[in-house]
Amino acid sequence: MNISMLNSPMTRLKHAMQSGSLKQDIVAGITVSLVAIPQSLAYAQLAGVPAYYGLYAALIPSIIGALFGSSRQLSTGPVAMTSLLTAASVAPLASRGTELFYAYVIMLALLSGLFQVLFGVFRMGALLNFLSHPVLMGFINAAAIIIGLSQLPTLLGISSRQSEHFLLDIWQVLTNLDVMHGTSVVFGLTAILMLVAFKKYAPKLPSVLITVAALTWVSALVGYAGMGGKVVGGVPSGLPTLGIPAADWKGVIALLPAAVIIALISFMEAMSSAKIISIKTKQPWNENKELIGQGLAKVAAAFSHSMPVSGSFSRSALNLASDARSAFSSVVSAVTVLLTLLFFTSALFHLPKPVLAAVIMMAVIGLLNFRTFVNAWRASRDDGIAAIVTFLATLAFAPNIQYGILTGIALSLGLLLYRMMRPRLAVLGMHNDGMLRDARQCNLPPLHPNLGALRFDGALRFVNVSYFEDALLRLEQENPQVSYILVKGSGINYLDASGVEMLANLTRRFRNNNITLGFSGLKQQVREMMDRTELSKSIGAHNIFATDREAFEQLYKRGVIDSRIEWPVRESEIISFEAARRRKDQALAMIDGDISSASIVTG
Repeated sequence: MNISMLNSPMTRLKHAMQSGSLKQDIVAGITVSLVAIPQSLAYAQLAGVPAYYGLYAALIPSIIGALFGSSRQLSTGPVAMTSLLTAASVAPLASRGTELFYAYVIMLALLSGLFQVLFGVFRMGALLNFLSHPVLMGFINAAAIIIGLSQLPTLLGISSRQSEHFLLDIWQVLTNLDVMHGTSVVFGLTAILMLVAFKKYAPKLPSVLITVAALTWVSALVGYAGMGGKVVGGVPSGLPTLGIPAADWKGVIALLPAAVIIALISFMEAMSSAKIISIKTKQPWNENKELIGQGLAKVAAAFSHSMPVSGSFSRSALNLASDARSAFSSVVSAVTVLLTLLFFTSALFHLPKPVLAAVIMMAVIGLLNFRTFVNAWRASRDDGIAAIVTFLATLAFAPNIQYGILTGIALSLGLLLYRMMRPRLAVLGMHNDGMLRDARQCNLPPLHPNLGALRFDGALRFVNVSYFEDALLRLEQENPQVSYILVKGSGINYLDASGVEMLANLTRRFRNNNITLGFSGLKQQVREMMDRTELSKSIGAHNIFATDREAFEQLYKRGVIDSRIEWPVRESEIISFEAARRRKDQALAMIDGDISSASIVTG
């Protein structure tokens, strides 16, 4: 890390404190903290760690993410998706509630943060493109359902097993409703009703904080813990202990795949928020700088003995809506969390866990969006399949949901490779509009018995050269009279060495069969590749035409076809011709005027 990286956050913070936006940032920071504190406690429960881990995650990491990232209003801290991934990744390696489980959670924060920092330093933000939007939405919808269902036992006050089959565990809960804890159900349902009512009738109020505070007071008043209800319990007061996470190399190696997945998924969450903020505020946004900021926030979480963090969509939206102007709002939010840790931890003892479960369930409802499946299917059947398979795989693999996203990535890349192997290829005919179009799709007659024309849309590279070659050979076999095959090359945007070799061999083979291979409308980079490899000489420069019209005109002159193929003049060409004629007339009029003026002057 160089000095400029340190100076930039300090300069940003100093500028924020000296600007006229200090008041807005303070108000926004306090507002966000009123949501962040109860959410942090809830998401710690989701991650399988003590509640105070969530408060630690909302302290130092929040400041680091704001100062080192590129988005001023992005709120960093515990989030539902990353918390669920954390619990799912560590569960196979250690039992919940054990010190080993907590140690692995801390190590996961460090590893995922280091991966994000490396991705940002080496400008590998483009890696995120391997995670397509349909796959991500399939995963998010499934994960939202899993998050909600995972809180059902806590909401009902039922002890449930945690096996390798999440859906079976939930089914066991549903078949044992007769043993649910009535008071826990009352607290949980009351919290849900309060949150729904606040959202509908008083959306500007800090609904989560009011709900949590009110029901915590009721819990202490009625002695909920003494009734057998589960509460947060004792929360250590004061600052988190800073230190290097304990290294268990066997555990580190086992956590590496999960760390990469969390690094990617959590940044996709942060990136979606940062993009929206950038659009609304018209502030520049840099994905690689944000990767570094989010990565350093995770590293800070590990050194403060906490859990992986990410950019929160809901809290970032609240920060923006509260008129935050700079990263100082996140500093204010963190200071409020610090005050809670110093002076108000005793007030959290009686906080009912069913209330936190309700907070989590209400938070993830907004993640559900099944409309994306319909849109993905309409856009492309492959995208629709990828979204649906990712959704079902994530549910099936739960609690190991990381395998669901890996399934989606593998499937989407496989479908991409298949499309690259078989790009669109069409035998052409002349349409009434004067364009060469797909003869089969438009039901067009052959251009000429001696001429076959074909269009290839895509890069001609090693994965699809055999597909292209087979299409040309099939065109030859199906048209015994053909003596010339023209490839409309405007859709070919790349040509590699395998493509060059195939075209050279195909040219020689056709020549031996008294068939000539030609190209029209090639892009500049493809023509340059042909020239560099001397493929142009093999094909013959006279068989490479600038346009389709030139190709057909030359073929007529050479006697390949015995009649001209008519090219209807399109309306756009008529307009262009008329515009050119008017410009010519205007130019001649100006020249005549200049001559007349010159005559008057000289006269």
